[in-house]
Amino acid sequence: MKAKAQVALLLVVLVALFSFDVPKGWYKAGSNPDRYEIGIDKGAGIDGTNAATIKSESTRVRGFGTLVQNLVPGNFAGKRLRMSGYIKTSEVSGWGGFWLRIDGQKPSDPYVFDNMSNRKIKGTTDWVKCEIVVDVPKKATNIAYGALLSGSGQLWFDNLTFEEVDESVPATIPYPKEKAAQNQPTNLSFEE
Repeated sequence: MKAKAQVALLLVVLVALFSFDVPKGWYKAGSNPDRYEIGIDKGAGIDGTNAATIKSESTRVRGFGTLVQNLVPGNFAGKRLRMSGYIKTSEVSGWGGFWLRIDGQKPSDPYVFDNMSNRKIKGTTDWVKCEIVVDVPKKATNIAYGALLSGSGQLWFDNLTFEEVDESVPATIPYPKEKAAQNQPTNLSFEE
């Protein structure tokens, strides 16, 4: 009986040591967030401090997990915004990266969405600086952002920053001008 109690205590300690707490102000999401351990990895940051992490629970996971935060556009509305930070990966089978979405009145129809799908991070990497640069429309109602891991492996991210930049810094994904309201119907025969 004593051996069983010691094993049970050891399991509790191991779970506490290797489970991650979701950072204050952030939340877990994704198509399959329960298949990922998402939270803080103490001491794993780029400078030896804490980092956020997303880790698959198995090598056969489908979907993605993400750590999310929302921001009121405020002073960024009508400006070009750069979100930058650092990402490190281990044995990522799918891909990982930062993401940023600019919402309007309906979050189901965002103005802008960049999830680094055209510059994916795969495999095992050391810390690499990543950036997303977008134009924030004046009518934006929310900026949602975070990091995601699709497939198996582990991703860490750290030292996120947000700053206004000028037009000399190219957008990583252009604002889709075709979503802007028009004065009259256009291309109704789909010949253009």
